[in-house]
Amino acid sequence: MTNAMSGSYIARIRSVLHSLHPSERRLADTILNFPGEIASYSATELAQLANVSNATVTRFVRRLGYENFDQARQAARATQQGGAAVFRVSSGDQGPEAALMAQITQGRQNVENSFAAISLAEIDDLADAVLQAGRVWIIGFRTAHAFAVYLGAQLGQLAPNVTVLPVAGQTLAESVGSISTGDVAIVFALRRTVRQLPGLCCELRQTPARAALISDIAPPPETGVTRFEEDLAPQWRLRVQTNAPGPLFNHAAVLTLCHVLATRALERSGPSGRKRLLAIEALHDSLDEF
Repeated sequence: MTNAMSGSYIARIRSVLHSLHPSERRLADTILNFPGEIASYSATELAQLANVSNATVTRFVRRLGYENFDQARQAARATQQGGAAVFRVSSGDQGPEAALMAQITQGRQNVENSFAAISLAEIDDLADAVLQAGRVWIIGFRTAHAFAVYLGAQLGQLAPNVTVLPVAGQTLAESVGSISTGDVAIVFALRRTVRQLPGLCCELRQTPARAALISDIAPPPETGVTRFEEDLAPQWRLRVQTNAPGPLFNHAAVLTLCHVLATRALERSGPSGRKRLLAIEALHDSLDEF
C-alpha cells in the first residue's frame, strides 16, 4: 500500500469521488452500494458487476492508493472482519422464507459450536466466583452493553452488588478506581469493539479483581490469543460464535451464555439464593409493582 492515501478503503473512495471518470464513478457507486462484495469478488467479477472493463478496476484501485486489486481486496476483508454491518450487506437475492430459515439455522449452530468449546465446569466456576464476590462488575460497550445489562439484571437477583459499566454520569476511571480485592469483572468484547476497550482491559489487569472475558473474536492462528486476552489476562475465557448469513451478527450464543451463567448461579446459590429471591418477591408485593 502506498503512502498516497490512508484510511479505510471506503474513506478512500469517498475522498476521490469528485475526480473520477464516469466509468470509475460507476464502479465506485457499485462498491459503495455493496461495500462487502469487493472482499469476495475477483477483479473480473467486480468489473462485470459494475459493467466496466478490467482496466478500469486496475486504474481505480491505484487511484485509491493500492498497488493492485489483491491489496485492495485484503483491505476490504480486514474492514469486513471488523464487523461493520454495511460491509456485510450482500447483493444476493434470497427469498424471505429462505432467509429466515438461514438465520434460525445459523443461530442454532452458533449456540452448539460455542458450547462445544465451553465446559460446564468453567461456567460453574465463574458462577461460584460471582456468588462469592464482594462486587461484580459487568462491562460492555455498544451492542455488548445490552448483554451486560441483561446479565447484570439476572445476576442482580442473586448477588447484591452488581454494577454494569459504563455507568451514566460517571467516567470509567471513577468506576474502575473502586474495584477491590474479592471482586469479579466480566468483560464483553464483541465486534465492533471500541477504541478504549484494550486500554481498559490493561487497567483491569492491574486491579485485584479476577476477570472473565466473553468474546466472539477469533485469535490469530500464529498466537492463539486475542489482543484482549493478552491485555486482560482473564481467569475465564469464554468464546462465542456470532456468525450470520446477513449483515447483522447473530448473538443467540451470547444470550444463551448469559442465561446459562445466571441459571447456574441461581442453582448453585442454594438456600441463600432462594431466600434473596423470596425477599425480593415480598418487596414486589409490598410495593405493588406487578
